[in-house]
Formats: sequence, C-alpha cells, structure tokens
Amino acid sequence: MKSWIHSLMSEPLLRVAFLCEEIPFLFSSHLVSSFLKKKKKMSSPSKRREMDLMKLMMSDYKVEMINDGMQEFYVEFNGPKDSPYHGGVWKIRVELPDAYPYKSPSIGFINKIYHPNVDEMSGSVCLDVINQTWSPMFDLVNVFEVFLPQLLLYPNPSDPLNGEAAALMMRDRTSYEQRVKEFCEKYAKPEDIGAAPEEKSSDEELSDDEYAASDDEEIAGKADP
Repeated sequence: MKSWIHSLMSEPLLRVAFLCEEIPFLFSSHLVSSFLKKKKKMSSPSKRREMDLMKLMMSDYKVEMINDGMQEFYVEFNGPKDSPYHGGVWKIRVELPDAYPYKSPSIGFINKIYHPNVDEMSGSVCLDVINQTWSPMFDLVNVFEVFLPQLLLYPNPSDPLNGEAAALMMRDRTSYEQRVKEFCEKYAKPEDIGAAPEEKSSDEELSDDEYAASDDEEIAGKADP
C-alpha cells in the first residue's frame, strides 16, 4: 500500500493536491483511475513479452536465449508436414521490438533454407510477408504453429527475397520442390542446428565428384621427386 501511494505521490498534480489536503477528493475522482491505467499500459508490452516467452518455453519448442535479455532468442523449428520442407529442422532467430506485440517480431533462419520469401544468404524473412500476417492477437507460439508453417506451405513468389527460388517455383514447381529437398538434406539436418552458416569458399562450391577430379589432377600434375 505504501509503495502504491508513493508511486501516486510521484505525480506532480497528486503531490500538490495532497499538500492542499484534497487527496480524498482525488481518490474518488477519475484521476487516480487514469493514472493507474496509464501505468498499466506503459508496462504491458514488457509483461506481454515475458508471458509469451514463458508460454513458448513451456511448449514443445526448444528455446535458447541470446545474452541476458528477453528480446532475442533462438527457437528450433521443424518443417511442416505435407510440404517439401518436411524432415528439415531450422534454428530460428527471433528479435522482439520494444513495441511487441503491436509490432511484429523479426524472424531469421540461421541454417539455410530455399524459399522465395527468405533471403538465402542472411536467412531474413520478408518483412512484408510478416506484417501482412501479423496481429497483436498472435503470440510467440502462434508464430511457430501458424505463421512459419503457413509461410513454408504457401510461399508468395510475387514478393520474393530469393528471386531464383521465386522464378523456379513459378516456372517448374516439381524442380522447385526438388531444390527445397536438396537444401533440407544439405543444410537442415538436426546436426546442422548447432552452427551458423558460413560463407562458401570457391572450393565448397565443388561437388564431391569435382573434388575427387581436382585432387586426381593435382596429384597427376606433380613432378616426380
């Protein structure tokens, strides 16, 4: 009770009223009610973040915090069934803005994914796609149970971050899905979750057969000692 009154007394108008011995009137007025609503509104975004993050941690999703704050973390996400992404597993980086849940979270794939609306190199998800879907009614569990599955099930090639994937999807859906599965096999196995993707060197662009061929040529080209 004392701390509540102390908080009220921090407001200049209430402090003046108290000195004028009009605090009983103010307590019966709408001023105190408005003050409390304002305080509640100011603290609600941070409380909402805490509640949503706690709910996510209590779900079946594996959450890994970044630093000591509650606004950046990783979540393990599995590709939805009935999609070419099924069987793949991704480490998703989530950043919550100060205005969350009124502003959508930023979402990025750490290990690579082949998708028209995901940048292949950075893993960032197209902001337009997020904002078109996002509502304050969503929470973090909804992001991984609704938003991301819908994104992978129904790509939008008309608003691409990966132009190659978008063009291939519109031109040849079968080849697109085969390419998706190749990426899943190469970059989205459970053991790929532990490390962030690295920039490819020119050697990494070579296939296994090309590696073998280049090694043979190098050995054959060496002069005898």
